[in-house]
Amino acid sequence: MNRQLPLTQQNLDQLPSQIARPTYDRSRLTTGIVHVGVGGFHRAHEAFYTDQLLAAGGDPQWGICGVGLREPDRKMATILRDQDYLYTLIVKRPDGGIETRVIGSIVDFLMGCDDPAAVIDRMADPSTKIVSLTITEGGYNVDPATGEFNASNPDAQHDIDHPLQPRLVFGFMTAALAKRRQQGLPAFTVQSCDNIQHNGDLTRKMLIGFARLQDPQLADWIEQEVSFPNAMVDRITPVTSDADIDFLRTEFGLDDKWPVACEPFCQWVVEDDFSAGRPDWQDVGVQFVPDVTPYEKMKLRLLNAGHSVLGILGSVFGHETIDQAIGDDLFAQYLRQFFDREATPVLDAVAGIDLDEYKQTLIERFGNPKIRDSLSRICLESSSKLPVFLIPTIRENLASGGSIRYATLVLAAWCYYSDKQVDRHGKALEITDGLKAELHAAARKTGDDPLAFLKVQSVFGDLAENQRFTKTYADLIDRIYNNPDVTATLHAILSDESNS
Repeated sequence: MNRQLPLTQQNLDQLPSQIARPTYDRSRLTTGIVHVGVGGFHRAHEAFYTDQLLAAGGDPQWGICGVGLREPDRKMATILRDQDYLYTLIVKRPDGGIETRVIGSIVDFLMGCDDPAAVIDRMADPSTKIVSLTITEGGYNVDPATGEFNASNPDAQHDIDHPLQPRLVFGFMTAALAKRRQQGLPAFTVQSCDNIQHNGDLTRKMLIGFARLQDPQLADWIEQEVSFPNAMVDRITPVTSDADIDFLRTEFGLDDKWPVACEPFCQWVVEDDFSAGRPDWQDVGVQFVPDVTPYEKMKLRLLNAGHSVLGILGSVFGHETIDQAIGDDLFAQYLRQFFDREATPVLDAVAGIDLDEYKQTLIERFGNPKIRDSLSRICLESSSKLPVFLIPTIRENLASGGSIRYATLVLAAWCYYSDKQVDRHGKALEITDGLKAELHAAARKTGDDPLAFLKVQSVFGDLAENQRFTKTYADLIDRIYNNPDVTATLHAILSDESNS
């Protein structure tokens, strides 16, 4: 097709029948949710669930207003505005089938760096019931030394002194909650959708920590009135590619400048604790529970840790995508043994979940050839991920006397990865990590001190003091550095463990 149809509300009726589109009246939608951090994951997850609910006749008060706080968010803001806040979700099935759906649940987008007052007013508006977040681990402004709100951050200092011109999300929420309190309005719920254990508890701690620096009485009110439900979120959503954009143009003549591609699997488990009401998301598959802890631990220790196992080992070997790594039988076998021998024994019971079935589903999801999630994306910010996804499993197995070799090899390979910054063929690795320089400097000393990498205490804590762990780690460092073809070590561990 030569003619390209721009994705706009006016053009929805002209879309090919193969593309599902909103059947509800978008002109009736009002903003009940303000979401900070509109990226691919939000659009494939919370906005998707909300679109599904609206399509099923859900209350139109639950439209979403997106918010960007930084200049890099401007591209998303501009494209969504030009497209009447519509975008296409491209769901790629493992069998090669593709489902396309235009999502209509986003109704507005504000840039906080342009007009802070507009964002504060929108959050403070009585119609806003939920402020949700996907701001990544770094957006929570945690002091790594204390675990408290990092008040020394220059943006935090600015927000304390300029409460009506904030830069951090906590400054915006505090200013909005102050207005609601002054006006006698109920507090909104703060719903973290980030892939962080106890994400609601962390958000609560950081928001109250900031508010107490600015207005202790307001902090007390927030502590009493605002709900911060913990949630487990899951849907593999790789970065949108030019091929995704070209697919819509070639197949359907549709010009969507920023669609979202994702896998079919989608999961959201949420603690049912909301300050001012919530959508009936349970009608479209969201699971509400009294305690999300066992679900999030299962996901972090299996899916997220599994990603890191394949990401780091696969990168050193020379694999480039997650499906390529899991398609290698040796890597698939190694991952399954890590799941069974090290991760599962330290998990809690999870109501309604068959762990064997869940683990098999993960391997099938990783192998989806249509997703092709890059290992460089999976490995980005590993210094924030591994202390949450992988290292706790090692610690718990050290305490219980369980196996640690599968996970410890990942740390040894990460040392090599950080030191050499190339795969076994000498090809440069794309490394994105806030601690890249510090990790590289520590890893470079490995030749003189096999435990040098472990001395980055903000990542490893006191692991270097555990003799059982360091003996295993030093042995695996020796193997990796002498033979960067990790397959020999994978074979050795699998063989040794099977005979143990």
